[in-house]
Amino acid sequence: LSASPPLVLLLLSLLGLAAAGKLLVVPADGSHWLGMREVLDSLRQKGHEVVVVAPEVTLHIKPSKNFVMKMYSVPFTQEELEKAFQAFFHGSFEEGWVLKRFLKMYTGMKTLTDCWVTSCEQLLQNKELIRYLEESKFDAVLTDPVATCGLILAEHLSLPSMYFLRGVPCGLDLDARLCPSPPSYVPGVFTDLTDHMTFLQRVKNLLFEIPNIFLCDFAFQPYSKLASEFLQQNVTVQDLLRKGSVWLLRLDFVLDYPRPLMPNMIPIGGANCAHKELPQ
Repeated sequence: LSASPPLVLLLLSLLGLAAAGKLLVVPADGSHWLGMREVLDSLRQKGHEVVVVAPEVTLHIKPSKNFVMKMYSVPFTQEELEKAFQAFFHGSFEEGWVLKRFLKMYTGMKTLTDCWVTSCEQLLQNKELIRYLEESKFDAVLTDPVATCGLILAEHLSLPSMYFLRGVPCGLDLDARLCPSPPSYVPGVFTDLTDHMTFLQRVKNLLFEIPNIFLCDFAFQPYSKLASEFLQQNVTVQDLLRKGSVWLLRLDFVLDYPRPLMPNMIPIGGANCAHKELPQ
C-alpha cells in the first residue's frame, strides 16, 4: 500500500513528458474529493497547472492556493445538497429485507442524482465557462466518473481522460472496463458473501445484481440525454466511460476480491492511506 501514492504521482507527472502540463479537473464532491485533493496538491508542487471546475455549492470542494478554481452557480442551496447526501447514505446502508434496502437506495440515489444532474446542466449551459475551457488548451482531464460531467467535457474538448475512482453506482464502470466480473465468483457489495459460495449463494449473488439494472437506468439516463444534446450526437454514459485513457482504481486486492483488469487500469488502494483523516 505504501508504494501506491508514488505510483499515482509518477503516472500523472507524465502529462507533458519532461515539461509541466495543464490539467483540467472535474471532481466529485464528498469523500471522493478528499483523496483527489491530495494528488492535486502534489501535482502543483511538481509544476503542473491545475484548474478545478466545481459548482458554487459543495460539501468539501473549496478554493486552494495549489490550483485555479472555476466555479459556476447552481439553483440549490447548501442545506438542500446536504439533505440529498444524507438521504443517499442512509439508503445505502439500510439494514433489513433486500426489497426495502433497494427502495431506500433508490429514493436516496434519485434525490442526489437530481442535484448532480442539475449541476451538470448548469455547467454545460454556462457559455462563458465553456468558452474558457475550449480556449485554455488543456493536456488532459482528470475526473471521477461519478461526476459524469467530466466525461462529457473530455469528449467535447477531445482530451484524454484519466479516471480517479473507487467505483460507480450500480457497477456501470465494470461493464465499461470490458473486464469479466462473474457473479458466480465475485461477490456483490453489501451481500455479506465471500468468494467461496455455495450454489444457492451464487444464485443469491446473481439475483442481487438485478436491481442494479434499474438503478443504472434512472441514475445515468439523464446524463446520457444531457451528453447527447450537448455533443449533438447520440451517446450514452457507458460509451463515454469506455473512452477513459487511464483508470486509477482506488482499490487494492489485499482488501478487494481479485478480478481481471485491462493494461490501462492501475490499482492505487494506498492513495488515501497517506493521511489518516482521509476516508476510503
